[in-house]
Amino acid sequence: MAFLKEPDFSHGKITKTAIVLINLGTPDAPTKSAVRAYLKQFLWDQRVVEIPRAIWWMILNLIILPFRSKKSAEKYASIWTNEGSPLLVHTKKQALLLQGYLGERGHEVRVVHAMRYGSPSIPSVLTQLKQDGCERIVILPAYPQYSATTTASNFDAVVRHYQETRNIPELRFIKHYHDHPAYIQALKSSILKSWEINGKPEKLIMSFHGLPKAFLVRGDPYHCECYKTARLLAEQLGISKEEYLVTFQSRLGRAEWLQPYTEPMVQALAKQGVKRIDVVCPGFLADCLETLEEIAIEVRQAFLTAGGQSFHYISCLNESAEGLRALAEIAEQHLIGWPTMMTAGLREQLKQDAMISRSEAKRLGAEN
Repeated sequence: MAFLKEPDFSHGKITKTAIVLINLGTPDAPTKSAVRAYLKQFLWDQRVVEIPRAIWWMILNLIILPFRSKKSAEKYASIWTNEGSPLLVHTKKQALLLQGYLGERGHEVRVVHAMRYGSPSIPSVLTQLKQDGCERIVILPAYPQYSATTTASNFDAVVRHYQETRNIPELRFIKHYHDHPAYIQALKSSILKSWEINGKPEKLIMSFHGLPKAFLVRGDPYHCECYKTARLLAEQLGISKEEYLVTFQSRLGRAEWLQPYTEPMVQALAKQGVKRIDVVCPGFLADCLETLEEIAIEVRQAFLTAGGQSFHYISCLNESAEGLRALAEIAEQHLIGWPTMMTAGLREQLKQDAMISRSEAKRLGAEN
C-alpha cells in the first residue's frame, strides 16, 4: 500500500482539534461540462445507486449524463449567485460562523467545510488539517437525518482517505441530529418568523429529499427519522396532524421512491381547494438546487397552475443565529473529553473574531 507523505513529526508538539462540516456537493460552475463531471462523481457512488456496476455504467454514461447534464446546468444557472453556488456559499459561511460560536462557548477549535462530491474535496481538506497539526477531528454531516446514501458515504470517503495515512488522527463521526432539541427549536424559530411576516398557511408541507423505497425495505432509517423530525417540529409549532404533511422530492428514475411525492401532492391540494401552503425543507441545512429551484420555482409553479393562490417557501437555516447555535450545541457534545477549552484571554479574542466574522458574513450576504 502506498502511503501519503506525512508532515514532519516532533514529540511534544501541541495538537489541535478540528470540525469538518461536510455537505453533499455542487458543480464548480453552472455549465454542461461542470455539471456532467459533478453528476458522474455523485451518481457513481455505490452508496447512492446500488445497481450492479456494469449495468449502471451503461445507464449513467450512455443515457443520464448525455441528456441530463445540459438540463441540470440550466437549473443551476437559474439559482447561481455572484459568489457562486448557493450550497457552497452557505456551507462556507456556516463553517466560518460556527467556529466563532464555539469560540464564544470557550472552545479553541478550527471549523472547515468540505464537499462529498466536488470542491473542496474531503481528501484535500483532511490532508490540509493534518499538515496544520489537527490530531482530533469531528466529522459533522450537513444531513440531520441519517442515510447510507449521505452520512455513510461521508464515512466511506473519510476512511478511504486514511487508508493511505500512516499516522491517523482521532476521529469522531456525528451520525445524526434529526431529533436534537436545539435543531428542532431552530426550525421552529425559522417557521414562526415567516408566519409573523406572511401569516399562517392552510397547510405546512415538510418536504424531504427522497430515496428509493427499496432502501427503506433494506433497513435505511432515513424515512423514520424524517417523520420523527416532522412530528417533533409540529409539536413545537402546536399544529395538528391535519395542518401539515410530510412529502419527498427529487425523484430520479422510474423506480418507486418514498411517497408521497412533493409536486403531485401540492397539485392535489390545490385541486382540493387549498389556497395557501408553505413549504419548508427540514432535511437541508443550506439552500441549494433542490430548495431554490425545485421547491421555490418548480413546485411553486405547479401549485399555482393547479389552482392554488399563495405559496411561500421558508428558507433553510443557512446562517441564522438559531441554526448556528444549534450546530454549536451539537458539535460541543461531541467535543467532550478533548482539551479544547481555552484561556480567558484567548476566549475574549475569539469573541472579537466571531463578531468580525458575523459582520463579514452579513456584508457578503448584502452584496450578493
